[in-house]
Amino acid sequence: MSLSEKHFNRFRILGLCSGILLAILYANYQIITGDQEQMLFKGYLGAFQDTWLAYGNAASAVGNVPGSLSAWIVGGPLLLWNNPWAPMLLLIGLRVLSYLMLDDVIKQVFSQQVRLFFMVAYWLNPWLLYDSQLYNPAYLCFFAALHFWSAFNLRDKPNFIFSFLHVLAIGGAMQFHYSWPVLAVISCYLLYRKMSQPNWWGVVAAGLVILASLIPYFQEYANNEAISRESDRYIGYGLVHVYPVLKAVLYWLRYASTLFSNRIITDTTFDWLTTIGWLQLVFQYLWQAILYLVGASTVVLAAKINWRAWKTVKPLIKRNVAIPETTHWLLLYATATVLAIVINAMLSPITFSYWHLIMTFPIALIPILVAVERWQQDNADKFKTLLLGLTAFFLVVNLIAACDSEKYSHKVNYAEQVDVYLQKEGLSR
Repeated sequence: MSLSEKHFNRFRILGLCSGILLAILYANYQIITGDQEQMLFKGYLGAFQDTWLAYGNAASAVGNVPGSLSAWIVGGPLLLWNNPWAPMLLLIGLRVLSYLMLDDVIKQVFSQQVRLFFMVAYWLNPWLLYDSQLYNPAYLCFFAALHFWSAFNLRDKPNFIFSFLHVLAIGGAMQFHYSWPVLAVISCYLLYRKMSQPNWWGVVAAGLVILASLIPYFQEYANNEAISRESDRYIGYGLVHVYPVLKAVLYWLRYASTLFSNRIITDTTFDWLTTIGWLQLVFQYLWQAILYLVGASTVVLAAKINWRAWKTVKPLIKRNVAIPETTHWLLLYATATVLAIVINAMLSPITFSYWHLIMTFPIALIPILVAVERWQQDNADKFKTLLLGLTAFFLVVNLIAACDSEKYSHKVNYAEQVDVYLQKEGLSR
């Protein structure tokens, strides 16, 4: 399948616009719960009362995440446009930027066909779009993309800006979610493996910016016991119990497959399709059967592809071995991500759910892209069928999940829910 530049750009723009429209659909039908309420409270408190909290959302077992970035990222847009959609549109914009940064790397390594495949596999993927709601893990894909993009641009020579952005990606993720050490471990491996050539002035400058942004948090932490939380869990819980580590590695394979979150698969009622109870059950079981069967088969395929990728890069993991091709650099970055997942799962005091590792989702696609690049060269017609079929499948799943799943419902409206919440909290103007 050969693509002219004209046709490629048309397909790409169509895919980009489709993803944006789906994100807006998801956002409008999101069910506001505690996570979104925390974000909204901090943002509106800052925008309406000029009180910018120095800490972020409460985590599962270890208190609130540090820093005020989550307050500003909601409250900042509200200062410009007093509308619940202001912070939501900024979130969607950041996710567009994540795609553009990732695509900037992909286009330097892969063919146009694989660039289109990546657009579908990332930008239209329910793994990404299902988090199109105003809660902290939704921002992580931006920081993951920034980390990956900046690291790729540092592979040959030092650069102040990219070094600054690389460290800033870690610091930014830190202010949204406790999964940020994943990025830190990846950076440590890149440094050990000499896959990245940092400009140390850029590293220091970013470190100082991050530290300065956390000064209010340190002051608050010293005086506010509420933002630290006692827990019966402990660092190293995953290492002792083993299962959390296995589950975390399985998520890596699931992100590269179509075995989506159970919140998509098991919580669809189809009450919009029929009011007959037994017929709803038929649709529910059929939906679950299709998604589980397709998902399980693609997990097996993802495991095989990852195993081949591991055999390819295994001789290259040591620092003094030359990296023959750019695809090997990408696969080594993916290997570092798996290592980071394992280390963080071992040290974590909790068992991860899908959103705890969602920042690794775009990187989980790298072995798939490498395999697809090789396969499509001799299977042009099959590749076209695969691309069209995957696009159609993702569109159907997204349209149903955005209207009828655990976190989304066609019966609710985002802006109306925000207005009700603001009145309840006394934050209305």
